[in-house]
Amino acid sequence: MAGTDRPLVVSTVVADGLVGSFGLGVAAEVFGYDRRAMGLPRFEFGLVSEQPGVVRTDTGIPLTVEHGLERLVVSDIVTITAWELFDRVPSPQLLDAFRAAHASGALIVSQCTGAFVLAAAGLLDGQRATTHWRYAGELAARYPAIRVDPMVLYVDNGRIITGAGTAAGVDALLHLVRREWGAAAANALAREMVVPPHRDGGQAQFIDAPVAACEDDRLGAVLEWAAAHLAEEITVDVLARRALMSPRSFARRFRATTGTTPHSWLLGRRLAAAEALLEGSDAPVEEVARLVGFGTAAGLREQFTRRRGVSPRAYRQTFRAAAAAPTGDDDRAA
Repeated sequence: MAGTDRPLVVSTVVADGLVGSFGLGVAAEVFGYDRRAMGLPRFEFGLVSEQPGVVRTDTGIPLTVEHGLERLVVSDIVTITAWELFDRVPSPQLLDAFRAAHASGALIVSQCTGAFVLAAAGLLDGQRATTHWRYAGELAARYPAIRVDPMVLYVDNGRIITGAGTAAGVDALLHLVRREWGAAAANALAREMVVPPHRDGGQAQFIDAPVAACEDDRLGAVLEWAAAHLAEEITVDVLARRALMSPRSFARRFRATTGTTPHSWLLGRRLAAAEALLEGSDAPVEEVARLVGFGTAAGLREQFTRRRGVSPRAYRQTFRAAAAAPTGDDDRAA
């Protein structure tokens, strides 16, 4: 991703009557404000449509769009919100613009049924992708070359990220921030937005049933304890005992409440804690591994590289370099 010598150009594609109000709001919240105090770069955020002018959101609220499709090829990040599946076919011009943006190196993020536009452009062929669980079968049927996963919040394929419905757009963009600019920046942005700082992409899109308040409180207390004792050996049996439940009942209740397993949840917390220590401390990788419960540096490296795509040492070097990069006077005014 480009450095701080120029703003990153971010374009959100909208179409008249199809603009997902929530998804557009999420993109604007992340990219439309000066977030440099949080460790993010300067963004040049804009809306794009085939015919610039006034377009309506899905709730009827009018928006003024200043940019045409030609902006996509010069964008660093392109996002698209929901798309009408049955009454609106993406135009050849729109699909060509997405292909050109991808070919020029843009990072592309779809929310909800926006994945259908990327699929129509051929950008998801041979890749794993997701969309809103209600329409995942339709995506798989129309585009058999795509490995559709209906059970996850988002899928990161490097230069293309596909997100599930509505609120999963928050998770996908926070994941992007975490990946590109580090855990500290993502956590600061999450606090500003008053949302959880990190939900793994593998978490289920929806939970099976509502949970009684007393059991939520009990599980919440157990999770708080686990997050504060990551260096210890934590098993399902240990957690179940603290919740005053059998291991089988605890595991079942855990998945019904959180949409994931105790093992996956704990792994996510340990990786997030490792990220924070790698960014904010000088502790050796061996000590980081011990503090977050991986035991050995080799254990941390294996899981970190598998889940984050880089080694812990490379992750630290990347975000230390980003934090130390000077910001010119021209970057102080957005």
